[in-house]
Formats: sequence, C-alpha cells, structure tokens
Amino acid sequence: MRDPYEVLGVGRDASPDEIKAAFRKMAAKHHPDRNPNDPEAQERFKEINGAYQILSDPQKRAMFDRFGAAGLGGAAGGGSPFPGGVPFDIADWAANIPMDGILGDLLGRIGIRPGERGDLQKELRITLEEAAFGAEKELSYDRIEACNDCAGSGLRLGSSPKTCPQCGGRGRIRLQQPLFPIVIERDCPKCGGRGHLIVDPCLTCRGAGLVTKTRTIVVTIPPGIEDGATRLVARGGNVPRADKGPGDLELIITIQPHPLFRRENDDLVTAITINYPQACLGAEVVVPTLDGKGKLRIPPGTQPGSLLRVKGKGMPKRSGGRGDQLVEIRVEVPMNLSSRARELLEELASELGAPADQATHSVPTPGTSTPTPAKEELGFFSKVKSFFSSR
Repeated sequence: MRDPYEVLGVGRDASPDEIKAAFRKMAAKHHPDRNPNDPEAQERFKEINGAYQILSDPQKRAMFDRFGAAGLGGAAGGGSPFPGGVPFDIADWAANIPMDGILGDLLGRIGIRPGERGDLQKELRITLEEAAFGAEKELSYDRIEACNDCAGSGLRLGSSPKTCPQCGGRGRIRLQQPLFPIVIERDCPKCGGRGHLIVDPCLTCRGAGLVTKTRTIVVTIPPGIEDGATRLVARGGNVPRADKGPGDLELIITIQPHPLFRRENDDLVTAITINYPQACLGAEVVVPTLDGKGKLRIPPGTQPGSLLRVKGKGMPKRSGGRGDQLVEIRVEVPMNLSSRARELLEELASELGAPADQATHSVPTPGTSTPTPAKEELGFFSKVKSFFSSR
C-alpha cells in the first residue's frame, strides 16, 4: 500500500479541509468516466478512495501515522486498507464531492442519492439605500417541513407501522461494489431508510411525513453589502427526511438598479445637468445624494463630461467611513432662444473669435415649429424631482 499522504499529494500536517480538497481534486481528475481510454484509471481511483478513507478518519489516520500500514491490519501491495470490509455511509461521503459527471451515474445505479441535506437557495432583492444603510428585510418562501399531524411519522393517528422485511428494521442495507474495495451502506430502497412500512398513512402528508409550508423570516442586511453577496440562514432550508434536521438557506443578495446612482465599488456615480453660463462662470448647485439634497461647487470653465467629487457620500467601507460620490457634469444647450439671447450669443461668439455666421443656432424638430428638449434631459429632471419628493 502506498503512503496515503503521497497518494493525495498532501503533507502529514494537512488539515481535514485540505485533505478533503485534495481528494476532490484527485477524484475528479482520475475518475474512470473521465479517462475511458486509460486502463489504469480505475486502479488509481481505488487507491485515491482508499487513501481518503484513511486520512479522513481521525482514528485510522492516527493508527497509520503511528504504525504505518500494519496499524490498519497489514494491508499492503496495493490491496484494500480495510480487510474484512469496514462499512461506511457512502451517501454522506459522496455529498462532499462534485457529482456532475464524476460519480452521479454510478451512485444513481446503486440507489444512492447524495447531497440530500435539504439546503435551499433564494434570491433577496434590496434597494441601493438598503444596501448602503442596512435594513431588516422580511422574506416569505416555501420549504419542506415535518408534518405536524403525524409528527413526521407518516402514520395515521392510532395506527402502527410494519417492520420492513428487506432491511429487518435497520433502514440500511449493505452491498459490495466492484469499484469500491469496501462494504458500503445505503438507505433501504423498500422503506426509504425508515426501517418500517406504512400501512395506514396520514391523510395530510399521505405517508411522506413531510409537507410544504410557507415560512416568513426577517433577514438583517449589513450596511455596505455588495451585489451578489450571500447570507446563510442556518437550518432555514428543507427537511430532507422526517428523521433528519433541516438544511441551510443561502440567500443571494441582488441590489436593484437605481434611477440616479450607479455603484462602483465603494463610490457612487451620478450625473447632473447645468446650463452654459454655469459651466462658464461657475456656480453652486444642488445635487441628489443618498442622504438627501447636497451642494456642489461648479468651478468656472467646467467642461462637459467632467467628474466632480463629493467626499463621504458613497457606500460604507469595510474598513470604516464611506466612499465618495462622483458627479458627472452634463451641459444643457439652450434650444429656444429669444432675440436678445441670440444677439448675446453672437456677440460672445465674436468675442471668442468665432465668425457670427458659424454661431450655433437651434434647429427645430422636423414637423414642429419649435425645438423640443431631448428626452434624456426630460427623463433626468423627472427622476431628480421624483427622488427629492420621496425624501
């Protein structure tokens, strides 16, 4: 028997998590299904599995560290490290390795359903304000729970179960598979692991012992949470079987788009529109922030597309404090000019060295007598008005 540490490629001080990770990687790489043209793949997979069974068991690992292969009953020469067939629950083992394309088909053929832990995954949608300042969100979802009417037994009140003849009431059966040099256990297919058969089932759950119920929970959202972050609600998932506890509920946070702000890490980006004199002469304008209305100083000569920074008005940082708000400047070009305004602009064009006949004139929208403001500008002002009116 080769050194199991060498087989999995880990050091003797490797942690259980490191051993598990190494095993998953090696099992995926050397599984026979992924190496159909390699006649030695099956033997390598057996060796990897045997090494993991030693190192994942604290007692077997300690015996091997102290006495070598002799401490495991003298297995040598590449044979099984478990003479006599040591049983273990392969369903629990298989739940810890990736099943797609590796062992799923094999385990399915022998009736093993790995990964039945009852874990659930749900999306939780929040607003940008809730992500920034934190919130408590109420979430209702359906999950599988034990039936209250029969306490999860699946039996009609007052009735009794019948002992399963296939497993003798154990709920488990043992079998030997050629691929695995060990005896494995799985749920009895006849009674589903209960050890008994239901003759008179509960009317509510029809003998399943489980029902679907709607559950409502309150989830705390911490300030500064990012889009795509997850929150784990322990024991908030399904009950996979009446004799097992519920799995966990994983919540995936989705931050809804905001009409005014775009998030970039800890900063927020928004845009405001100013008029031409404000861009030329400078001004103090009101800008929307997550905290309400704020003031921003526009420097003289500000160009369209410039980014101005408002300190401390962004998203909360993990290290403390807040990011900044970046304000993109858009300059509104007047479209309906009075004769006086046109005269002044022509004078300005002349002063700046541009010929008067090249001065910009407003162009009416086809089919109308006067130009109309751009839809983007109308939309922007409408959003700002709506934002401030809701504060």
